[in-house]
Amino acid sequence: MMNRYPAFWISLVFAIALPFSALAQEEPGADESSEDAPAFTNYLEMTPSFVTHVGEASERLKYLKADVSLRVNSETAGAAIETHMPRLRHELVMLFGEQTDLETLSSPDGQQAIREEARNRLNQVLEQQRTGEQIVDVLFTTFVIQR
Repeated sequence: MMNRYPAFWISLVFAIALPFSALAQEEPGADESSEDAPAFTNYLEMTPSFVTHVGEASERLKYLKADVSLRVNSETAGAAIETHMPRLRHELVMLFGEQTDLETLSSPDGQQAIREEARNRLNQVLEQQRTGEQIVDVLFTTFVIQR
């Protein structure tokens, strides 16, 4: 009897399987509001590495080496950041050089605080330059203090 109406049986299988395949392709949390999630994310590496003195002035200098990447969620942010890279690098060199408490700077909380301050300062530069762009996050891919 199945051989008599093969088109019917094929249609029935697709009719049953199609909704299940659509459910399987949905991402977890897809029914949640996605207004907060950016449609675009890019990471821009600030090269070369930052190497600057840190800590109190003493006979022996202490150095910080940091590799920094910037997370943005705009396709046009790269051009604005590249245009203002000298000023953005200057702000980070100044911020790193202001650090005097090496114990705090070596801790995860201290590094989080400096990341947030770096993001705020860099976004201030972009705002002053009226770029309309914003840095979402500052990431340290290398963060070493030589004492």
